[in-house]
Amino acid sequence: MPLDTAAPLLCAGITTYSPLRHWNAGPGRRVAVIGMGGLGHMAVQIAHAMGAHVTVLSRTLAKEDEGRALGADEYFATEDAGALRALRGRFDLIINTVSADVPVDRYLSTLRLDGALVFVGLPESPQTFQVFSLTGARRSIAGSNIGGIRETQEMLDFCAEHGIGSVVETIAADDVTAAYDRVVRGDVRYRFVIDVATIPA
Repeated sequence: MPLDTAAPLLCAGITTYSPLRHWNAGPGRRVAVIGMGGLGHMAVQIAHAMGAHVTVLSRTLAKEDEGRALGADEYFATEDAGALRALRGRFDLIINTVSADVPVDRYLSTLRLDGALVFVGLPESPQTFQVFSLTGARRSIAGSNIGGIRETQEMLDFCAEHGIGSVVETIAADDVTAAYDRVVRGDVRYRFVIDVATIPA
């Protein structure tokens, strides 16, 4: 895998591959991905390639077509108040890729017995939940960051085997401010990569 292809995978790929592998995403497992952004679009592809049934939970349906093209079996808009209620007891694993505050109890309610909600996004504020949301079905909350060198190589090999890559938009160094504004607006598909040739010497 050439370096220019592998580089975007290293940040988003291993962050999502590691928890999916650890929590046994695969055939017969239902995996939900919160957020369809830089991390989320990789989680969808990897979970799908592992054989899991993949559901995207996003604020709106704006990226539904793209999500399904990347491997999502289902796609729900969480701004619809009834969406999470309809999904109670559905998932074995939820990968939360967003860095915003989330209604933890509502997401926990969508887990099956022994299900896990795993944070890979990093909200700035403390996240709160009711303990009963865990004890009611022996659910758990966990976090995951990145993997080691061996697991990173495993991830790269897996992505190469399954044709998985980050969807990136290359920008010039002068476009960083505009790109940041787009990140704030959620207008990214799905990672920005700066063309090093445009960086002044």
